[in-house]
Amino acid sequence: MDNGATKEGGFSMKKIAIYPGSFDPVTNGHVDIAKRGLKIFDKIIVAILKNPVKDFLFTVEERTEMLEVSFKEFPDIKVEAFDGLLVDYAAKRKSNAILRGMRAVSDFEYEFQLALMNRRLNREIQTVFLMTSFRWIFTSSSIIKEAAHFGGDIEDMVPPIVNQKLKEKVGTV
Repeated sequence: MDNGATKEGGFSMKKIAIYPGSFDPVTNGHVDIAKRGLKIFDKIIVAILKNPVKDFLFTVEERTEMLEVSFKEFPDIKVEAFDGLLVDYAAKRKSNAILRGMRAVSDFEYEFQLALMNRRLNREIQTVFLMTSFRWIFTSSSIIKEAAHFGGDIEDMVPPIVNQKLKEKVGTV
C-alpha cells in the first residue's frame, strides 16, 4: 500500500496514534505535534481527557470545538473525549501508540513515569515522544491562559478560534 499501512493476514492495518491531553486550551505547539505525528502515523486521534477532579477554563464541548476547527484541514486527525485509563481507550480505538510532545527536560520525568505506567498496564501500547519545535518550546496552556487573562497578545501562539474564545472567556474582547 502506498499510504504506509501494513498488511497483516491480508487485511490493511492503519497506524493510529492517540494524542491525549486536556488541551485547555489547544496551543500552536499542540497543533504542531499532531501535524508532525501524521508523518509517522496514518491517523491521529486527539483525545481530550475528561477529568472531573481538575478545574478547567473551557468545557469538554468547548475544547472539542476548538480542536475540531483547528484541525479541520486535516481529515486524518480526529477529535474525541474520553474518560478512564488511556491504555484502555487506546486499545478500544485499535491504536497501539500514544503520541506525546515534550518541551523541555522538565517534562521528561513526568512523561517517563506515565509511559512506564501505561506500559505496565498494557505492554502492546507504545509511547512515542516528539520534541516540540523550537518556536513553541516556551508555550503551555497555563502560560497562554495567564497571558490572556492579563490582556497579553497571544494571537500568534494559538489557533485563531482559541484566541477569540480566550478573549471572550477572560473578558478582553
